[in-house]
Amino acid sequence: MTPRNATHRATGTTAAMFGDVLKHLREAAGMTQAELAKLIPCDRSYVARVETGTSVPPDTFAEKSDEVLGGNGLLARLWLKVDWYPDVAHPDWFERRAQMDAECVALRAYQERVMPGLLQSEQYAHTLFARHIDNEEKVEERVRARLSRQQRFLSSEGPLYIVVLDESCLRNVVSGPEVMREQCEHLLAAGQRKNIQIQVAPADRPELDRPPGSVSLITLPDDEKWAYAEALDRGHFSANPAVYGHHLRTYDVLRADALSARESAALIGEFMEGYGHDRVA
Repeated sequence: MTPRNATHRATGTTAAMFGDVLKHLREAAGMTQAELAKLIPCDRSYVARVETGTSVPPDTFAEKSDEVLGGNGLLARLWLKVDWYPDVAHPDWFERRAQMDAECVALRAYQERVMPGLLQSEQYAHTLFARHIDNEEKVEERVRARLSRQQRFLSSEGPLYIVVLDESCLRNVVSGPEVMREQCEHLLAAGQRKNIQIQVAPADRPELDRPPGSVSLITLPDDEKWAYAEALDRGHFSANPAVYGHHLRTYDVLRADALSARESAALIGEFMEGYGHDRVA
């Protein structure tokens, strides 16, 4: 289920309250944050952020925590009542795309250089915004807005989301190895969801016909179709069937020639392991 926005707020139920209940159940079970993280699985720091109400967990986190902590469905029910993203705001030029994400029935995308916003971890997104925004409060606002878009796709009833990542997304280091390792872990977790498929277009296949830039193919209710590409400070939309059809043909060929979802997960795992070694070093 998609978390509500500020106009559909569940009174008195906050992310901090969810974190308090999680901490209570964990301590009652005699577990440390590290022990719970191993069972989820996730990083210990992620459990810590959920407990303090500074990270938004997917519904699967709540369900798994209930399972291992004996919550009897308490956390899953509480997750549905939390207003995870009160008063989020997108840049004016992006509002139209954000609304499409909230309504679409299918999304197909090709992404190069950086991870797509719908698949970014919290720390990865924070680093990207902090590069261009000096005000920390505004950075946090943008991060919350980005994560609010993700939640619909990461829910149990999320729309179809198929993405082909150029290998450059995995190679371009954002912040450092710890953030990149967490980002790879986030990708692997998302790729296990039944509505999400992640494929990688490897760098060592120059014969692949890659689009000239990142592009999204959006299917709205009533089979309304849009092609979307993004510049630095604006989005470009086209509902022209010829334009959409051209991008779709290129995309379908690329998907066929890219690594399969299973092969892609293995490659992402290799990158994650490599970033883990970098962190230890």
